[in-house]
Parts: sequence; C-alpha cells; structure tokens
Amino acid sequence: MPAVHHFDPVAFSLGPLTVRWYGLMYLIGFALFLILGKLRSRDTWRGMSSQDVDDLLFYGMIGVIVGGRLGHVIFYGPLSHYLANPLEIFACGKAAWHRTAASSLIVAMWWFARSRRKSFLTVGRLRRAAGAAGTRRRRIGNYINGELWGRVADPALPWAMIFPQAGDNLPRHPSQLYQFALEGLLLFAILWLYSRKPRPAGTGAACS
Repeated sequence: MPAVHHFDPVAFSLGPLTVRWYGLMYLIGFALFLILGKLRSRDTWRGMSSQDVDDLLFYGMIGVIVGGRLGHVIFYGPLSHYLANPLEIFACGKAAWHRTAASSLIVAMWWFARSRRKSFLTVGRLRRAAGAAGTRRRRIGNYINGELWGRVADPALPWAMIFPQAGDNLPRHPSQLYQFALEGLLLFAILWLYSRKPRPAGTGAACS
C-alpha cells in the first residue's frame, strides 16, 4: 500500500508568526548562494569579490521577493480585490515562484552588473555556479505542501505516494522529489565541476 502524504506545511509558529517550510526553502537557497558564492569568489579570474557576492545576494533577494509577490497578485488575484485593498499588494508573506520572479531576478542581476560596471555574463557565471544548489530547493517545499504531484504511478512502485490534495486517492509519482534530485542536486554537481576552470564568458554564464 503506497504511503499517504501527511506533512504539515507549517514548520513552526512563534506567537502570531507562522513559518512555513516553503519559505524556509528560499532562506536555505539564499544561504547556499552566499556560502558557495564566496567560495567561488576566491578565484580572481571570475571577476567577483566576496563583497560582490553579498551585494548580488541582496539584489537577488529583492528581485525574487518582488517578482514572486507580483506573480501571486497577477495569477491568484482577483485584481479587483487588490484594487480595493492596495496595501495587500505589499503583503510579501504571500508570494509564489512564477516567471515573474525569474524575470525580476534577471533584471536585478542586470542592474547589479550595470551599477558595478561588470559584464552581465560575468555576474551570470557566478550566479549559475553558486545558485544551482538552491535552484530547485523549493520543490521540497512543494512536496511538503502536497502540490505539483506527478502522474498516476504503479501501486507496486516503492516510492509511489497518495496525495490527498489530488482528491482521487490514487498513487502518484512524487515528481517534486524527482525534480529536486535531477534538476537540483545532479545539475548542481555538473555545473560546480564544470565551473572549476576558466571558461569562455558566454559559456560560463549559461552553464556555470
């Protein structure tokens, strides 16, 4: 019999403050970027200092938060609600990762590169090498939340799982974990090893 998903999306509460696992995944991702980015900044050929890593993290956090909140407002609306309650647009506790967050992150990287007179490809090279570790960490949050489950699986599959949120009581693939393992851990290992040595700027920004 496949296991039934029963995880609590709330990690812990402190009075009125509720901390969710999904939010913690973002925090872990930022921390990993900071640690790994500083390791990579020791290579002077990258053109990024330890202070640059700190500042790029700040720019990136603003980009992700603003873009994530914008995506929540646009896609989860309704817009009429936010027009009637405009201050809720700034309720950053309710945010989600959308293409808007990815786009705003790119804009933040471009702005950082422009303000520091650095090549966007140089910035992208470090961001890919250090950021790949946390790129799919949010899939763990999706798994804990019981969302973005996979297609129906063979009940005999040892890791098949029933997601009550699906409403059909059928065993499914935990696709969130697949993505975390393949697009997260495996991709990070490949990019980290690839980026150990100097590469052409364009190749580095796309692949390292």
